[in-house]
Amino acid sequence: MMQALRPFLTALALGTLTSLVAAQGTIKIGEFASMTGKEATYGQASHKGTLLAVEEVNAAGGVLGRKLELILEDNQSKSGESATIVKKFISRDKVVAVLGEVASSRSLEAAPICQNAKIPMITPSSTAPEVTARGNYIFRVCFIDPFQGTVMAKFARGTLKLRKVALLTSVSSAYSVGLAKYFKEKFAADGGTIALEQRFAEGDKDFRAQLTAIKAAGVDGIFVPGYYAEAALICRQARDLGITLPIFGADGWESPELVQIGGKAVEGTYFATHYSPENKDPVVAKFNERFHQRWGNVSDTLTGLGYDSVMMLVDAIKRAGTTESAKLREALATTRNFKGVTGTITLDAQRNPTKSAVVLTVKNGQFVFVDSVDP
Repeated sequence: MMQALRPFLTALALGTLTSLVAAQGTIKIGEFASMTGKEATYGQASHKGTLLAVEEVNAAGGVLGRKLELILEDNQSKSGESATIVKKFISRDKVVAVLGEVASSRSLEAAPICQNAKIPMITPSSTAPEVTARGNYIFRVCFIDPFQGTVMAKFARGTLKLRKVALLTSVSSAYSVGLAKYFKEKFAADGGTIALEQRFAEGDKDFRAQLTAIKAAGVDGIFVPGYYAEAALICRQARDLGITLPIFGADGWESPELVQIGGKAVEGTYFATHYSPENKDPVVAKFNERFHQRWGNVSDTLTGLGYDSVMMLVDAIKRAGTTESAKLREALATTRNFKGVTGTITLDAQRNPTKSAVVLTVKNGQFVFVDSVDP
């Protein structure tokens, strides 16, 4: 009898050993980001925060006795690449979670794949509401466009005292279209008027026709919900046309490239974002010190959000006591009062955070804190 059972017992022992080895192995996390291409500064900044968090967690002994293994893939800022990468993460790399992306359009590519595979995905900074609407395995650490659009509408009416505003929106960006929608609703509700709406597409270089129409419309401000490359060119061309009105945008403006491309033309412009290194909170101050020691420069919104995406995931793994997908998803969904460097995060029923926003201005080529707006 024992001789007959020996192969079975050997196989059982080998299986147990394999399970133990797997349990003691690394916790694989996939990160897809725009490390090259048009929005490379976004992906690079976010990755610095992500990598710093992974290094700090591992230096402290890891989580559940295991080290984190970050697998980074570059989507080159191109549509279609993110879906391919995330499929690889799930089928080949066997990741327990996916982090990404900065741009909402690329997160929307990846979200259905993660949802179908039941692998939790956390976007650090995709603000379009549609992202988390893709399913209950999709999360984020940033606030969403309705809040951001509302913040800038309130700022335009309450602080800048604007009455008639023109919109210059990227029709090829879900992020831009969403922001414009929510800005319009709140600005009108507060007694403002959208006098003119003009459109462009991502990658456009010449905005003179739209700006000439805006100049003739007699508005007292221009809202540009888009990314830094186009925003900087719009500001330059507006000033070249003699338009001296306030120009303002959202978190897609936040990149050193805004000032490098826009120069003096972006001085005095405003944008909403998630974080300011000028925040005197001790958590932010200590993060700034560690970030500067690691990378030699000052932290920004994207580095902070990248960092928080890892730390929120690690917090959930600890509370779940496992990396098993269903239990990890449940732990993430019940995140409450998590103290991140970009604010205290409580996820709502749609897996979106309730947290504050800040408004920055460009002054002497630097991003300077103007105001903080609570939910």
